[in-house]
Amino acid sequence: MIDLHYWPTPNGHKITLFLEEANEAGAALEYSIKPVDIGAGDQFKPDFLAISPNNRMPAIVDHAPSDGGAAVSVFESGAILQYLAAKTGRFSPGDARGQVEVNEWLFWQVGGYGPMLGQNHHFTRYAPEQVPYAIDRYQRETERLYGVLDRRLAGREFIAADTLSLADFACHPWAHEHAWHHVDLARYPNVQRWHDELAARPAFQRAYEMGKVYRADKTMTDEMRRHLFGSPAQPT
Repeated sequence: MIDLHYWPTPNGHKITLFLEEANEAGAALEYSIKPVDIGAGDQFKPDFLAISPNNRMPAIVDHAPSDGGAAVSVFESGAILQYLAAKTGRFSPGDARGQVEVNEWLFWQVGGYGPMLGQNHHFTRYAPEQVPYAIDRYQRETERLYGVLDRRLAGREFIAADTLSLADFACHPWAHEHAWHHVDLARYPNVQRWHDELAARPAFQRAYEMGKVYRADKTMTDEMRRHLFGSPAQPT
């Protein structure tokens, strides 16, 4: 059994996409979602910090690791994807060149595509005041990164290794929120084709649908803002 500490954000979706696709392919991974309500401050609770010291979800606890030893906890979405790929032997090529290609695009996402789009979300949706310099900076960087991805996907069904891989799981949830960062996918036809084809897969549909159970329309309160964007004292 794998405990998935999760909230329906792009980083959380990466892991449910992997798990659902792995099970679709016959991996038979049992997992249980442990909600981490980041608006309520669950990410600062001691039990969660014990497995995710950066107070960020997702994180997993694998109670049946491949070595047969004690449970293994993993935090950071990219590390979780790599761990699950090694555990199942899926979605990461067995040859060295293919692994390099997948890892390049996985780290492109965790180092740039996600963080820059996240800053776009923050300054256009959540910042208490409009900061034109920040909005312009992150919008331009968002569009640059979409251009990089669009060029990569020209004539390709998937981002790397000519098959569904960790790179697709990492990038798709961010592209899935394209409206949040004011991107018209029609301007990036290769990204749009790739996004739409993956979004139509049954496993992707299940993964995104399960997030709706936890996603509720909530008015942003001062307390939620502190939990999400501030630095509250960690409970003792």
